[in-house]
Amino acid sequence: MKTSIVDSILGPRVSQKEQSRHSLRYGMPGFLLLVARVLLLVSLFLPYWHMDLHAPQYPDNLTLTAHINQLGGDVAEIDGLNHYIGMRSLKEAAQFERSVGVYAMILLVVLLEFASYVHSRWAVLLVLPAVLIPAVFLLDLHLWMSHFGMNLDPGAPLSNSIKPFVPPVLGTGVIGQFKTVAWPGVGLILASVASVVLLAALFTHRRAYLPLVRAARKKASG
Repeated sequence: MKTSIVDSILGPRVSQKEQSRHSLRYGMPGFLLLVARVLLLVSLFLPYWHMDLHAPQYPDNLTLTAHINQLGGDVAEIDGLNHYIGMRSLKEAAQFERSVGVYAMILLVVLLEFASYVHSRWAVLLVLPAVLIPAVFLLDLHLWMSHFGMNLDPGAPLSNSIKPFVPPVLGTGVIGQFKTVAWPGVGLILASVASVVLLAALFTHRRAYLPLVRAARKKASG
């Protein structure tokens, strides 16, 4: 019974002879999964998000950079400005996400490695989390920005001059006399490319193995 369950999850096996005859069909899913794994691993070392803060007292602007596991740039200076309008320190945002970000990404890469050995529809469950990385990153960033911007300290020195706001995670926003310009980093772009590659991998995976799954079911029922 256990063997049957394992076989149903792993899906049909392909002989060496069959793989040689149709190398492109059976090799493409694994190749695309490999490309996606490389893209995600490279993205770990690159920034996922940038923001410039245009403020009158800073003619060269202030810059904030977010990696998967850390914040960089003019964090202290931006926190100083945010203090006057009652916004909490940026260092308090996404502490859990930053602490597990690298490990989570490595886990997703390992799942993609496992997916290359699964020739059934269960491969989708292994691939889908990695497909959603860019969307989850931007959504999490938006929720933190919204939480900080909509919960200003009423006791702050300039609390009366700024209404609660939600800085855009992409594009331009205006808050009082300040302007923010946010755009994706190279890491997020690579992760987005990896998502597209993974969707292509799922398509080629289905085209290669679904006929074999159907043939196996027909044989078992007959």
